[in-house]
Amino acid sequence: MNLAQYLPTNIFAAMLVFARIGSAMMLLPGFGEAYVPARFRLLLAVILSGLLLPILIPILPRLPSSPAQLVLVLGGEIVVGLFIGTMARLFMSALQTAGQIVSLQTGLSNAQLFNPAEGSQDAVPSAFYGALGVLVIFLTNLHHMMLRGLVDSYTVFIPGRLPPIEDFTKAITQTVGYSFRLAMEMASPFIVLGTVFFIALGLISRMVPQLQILFVSQPLQILGGLLLMAILVATGMGWFLDVFSQQFQAIFSG
Repeated sequence: MNLAQYLPTNIFAAMLVFARIGSAMMLLPGFGEAYVPARFRLLLAVILSGLLLPILIPILPRLPSSPAQLVLVLGGEIVVGLFIGTMARLFMSALQTAGQIVSLQTGLSNAQLFNPAEGSQDAVPSAFYGALGVLVIFLTNLHHMMLRGLVDSYTVFIPGRLPPIEDFTKAITQTVGYSFRLAMEMASPFIVLGTVFFIALGLISRMVPQLQILFVSQPLQILGGLLLMAILVATGMGWFLDVFSQQFQAIFSG
């Protein structure tokens, strides 16, 4: 079977571009959130694919001669798109992890609300950090950097070639560890505050055993945590944005 008889070259090129752009759009922060309808994400992917198609046609491979090769080429593009979206999503997970740590240290872990990004109940600080991260990405135009990264990916991951699965696996593993370290660094002031606070409570309970320490400690813990969050949230988000932009651009550095 000759695919050229059934699949025009231009349609194949459009399918190839859409495979990478569409799979990445399903996961990129802001674009691929659970509360964004899938049809809007697909529509944006179709529009971007149409805009990029005239630019990318010279570097796209020729139409394969067999259906098996066609599936292999399209599958490789989907893998690359999923890799790009997954890397960006892993950096965003640092905010969720930091929010969980903050909620434990501030006594707000039982204060639950619906987190639209996760589609489930979540602690207030975790939902706040996640929503704020998406907001500042768009306010600082980092979403432009992500879209440029998709275009730059065609110079790093050449269409038609098998994606470097081993390198992808190594990069994802390193990013998971780096994301957790970033979360710990962002939440470190709260960890220090919580440690000092509970040591002080232990000393007070020993010195004044008749004091109902539970009724005194909970409001102070929440108040101190909220004050520290108000002081550090701008610095923490600025730190996150710097790390996010540097690490995301490093994916396409070659």
